[in-house]
Amino acid sequence: MPTPYPSPWMNEELGLFHEAFDRFVVERMVPQDAAWRQQQHVGHEIWREAGAHGFLCTDVPAEFGGGGGDFRFEAIVHDRLAHHGISGLGVGVHSICAQYLVRHGTEEQKRRWLPRLASGDLVGAIAMTEPGAGSDLQSIRTHALRAGDDYVVNGSKTFITNGYLAGLVALVVKTDPAQRASGMSILMVETADLPGFRVGRVLDKMGLKAQDTAELFFDGVRVPASQLLGGREGQGFYQLMHDLPYERVIIAVAGVAAMEGALAETCRYVKERTAFGRSLSDFQNTKFRLAEAATIARVARVFVDDCIQKLAAGELDTATAAMAKWWVTDMQQQVIDTCVQLHGGYGYMNESLVCRMFADARVQRIYGGTNEIMKELIARSL
Repeated sequence: MPTPYPSPWMNEELGLFHEAFDRFVVERMVPQDAAWRQQQHVGHEIWREAGAHGFLCTDVPAEFGGGGGDFRFEAIVHDRLAHHGISGLGVGVHSICAQYLVRHGTEEQKRRWLPRLASGDLVGAIAMTEPGAGSDLQSIRTHALRAGDDYVVNGSKTFITNGYLAGLVALVVKTDPAQRASGMSILMVETADLPGFRVGRVLDKMGLKAQDTAELFFDGVRVPASQLLGGREGQGFYQLMHDLPYERVIIAVAGVAAMEGALAETCRYVKERTAFGRSLSDFQNTKFRLAEAATIARVARVFVDDCIQKLAAGELDTATAAMAKWWVTDMQQQVIDTCVQLHGGYGYMNESLVCRMFADARVQRIYGGTNEIMKELIARSL
């Protein structure tokens, strides 16, 4: 690999955090990944362990139990997980769930849930997508109608990351079914022993095998009105749109880190593997393909680093976040495909890191808004 590119936003404190979390991933998570993929979830223990070490909700204010840092700390968490191919811990969604509370929650809601998210006692999820509504969120049908001091929720959600383990779900509902965007709200739903709430299948996916992506069902579920995010109906669509750049930069960070991780693994492999009496790394085709992939990864890293700095400073615009999301994830698939090819038959085996990374990469171009939607958003800004 070329000399590591020093991210301009790194400093001594962040460097120590990077080192500590990388060690945690290598020592505590990588050895368990095969078992997690087989059982389709990571279990609660690793969430609590990560929380105990201060690796969750790193950009949540300390007064609410978080790390008190900014998005740079979060970027390190997502980077190290993706670099080592650990996709089961849905910490991106967990962090976004926490940010909804930080930015839009009432004081009581922040104090009630943020410390438990930071400790790993609660796993956070976001329930937007439905069987008949994906990118067009305004067409969701799950509704929550006011009944005294409660909302009564009916409907279903699908493709919900952390759905099986989630103890707190940011549930997107229609509080006014007659309206589209203005009729949407977010309810913060605690799932433990909740009558009428049911987790359906943990879905069998192409990749992300260790991640508990599930169906959720709500049948007459009563949720106290005090759990309406921000305390006002009709704010859900605005709350969702406000936080999309955060989500899309997380996806881009994971994308570039996966490229770098796959390249590191491939460089190691081609130096050890021989063909026709020569190391694979000695063949011109290998050299050129790696040179191309390393250049793409470096360009992506520089762009994403700029987005990280802007997001941490509160200056990242929606169009730039969309650019990062679509381009980096497209390049992620391309670079990791090169890495699979250079591994030959071993690259097609699930025991190979690059094989798992290739399968995991495909959904990056879909969730967080499809890449086609990203291009639409960018075009509107021109």
